[in-house]
Amino acid sequence: MVSSSLTTGYAGPVGDQLISIYERLLSAFGPQDWWPGDSPFEVCAGAILTQNTSWENVRRAISNLKNKDLLRPRAIYELSRESLAQIIRPAGYYNVKAERLQNFVAFLVDEFEGSIDTMFSKGLETLRPMLLDIKGIGPETADSILLYAGELPSFVVDVYTVRALMRHDFIDENADYEGVRSFFMDHLPADVELYNEYHALWVILGKNFCKKTKPRCEKCPLSGM
Repeated sequence: MVSSSLTTGYAGPVGDQLISIYERLLSAFGPQDWWPGDSPFEVCAGAILTQNTSWENVRRAISNLKNKDLLRPRAIYELSRESLAQIIRPAGYYNVKAERLQNFVAFLVDEFEGSIDTMFSKGLETLRPMLLDIKGIGPETADSILLYAGELPSFVVDVYTVRALMRHDFIDENADYEGVRSFFMDHLPADVELYNEYHALWVILGKNFCKKTKPRCEKCPLSGM
């Protein structure tokens, strides 16, 4: 069950329903303990590298950086684009991701002297637009950085979340990222623990039950809702 501290502050019947869904998913799947990483900067790097690939591939790319003692903002900042691309090759789209990772690191170094703590001290409302201005950092990546690395309450939306919400008639096919994000944030308390676990649970639901093709509706934890 969701803790009592998370059931205060949400708005009306939609909030009630979202909390009920959360409790069902948590009961079915258990805590997911997202996001893996030994430091906030590692989580930021992982959020960028995980675009369009599996976490296992990201883990290999991160390990390559660690083994060369390069998983540091200044080290990546000073590394050539070509060298970085080869090191993160397991993550796929390595040339594109090398550029995106260095764009983020350049922002971190130029704006905050490489301090991840100083960056996150700007707060959610100030930092989110700044992240979205970085070339190659879209809303899902920005919100993953904010939530999982910065522990700031920004709900992360992905294809699994959208698919499940559409099938349960919470949103229509025209809903955009910001609209779906606001749907959660307008009806749930601004709680990092809740947002973290809820996003992870949507992903597990999408991968195992609410699949793009051949969904397993009859065994879905949300069946009957």
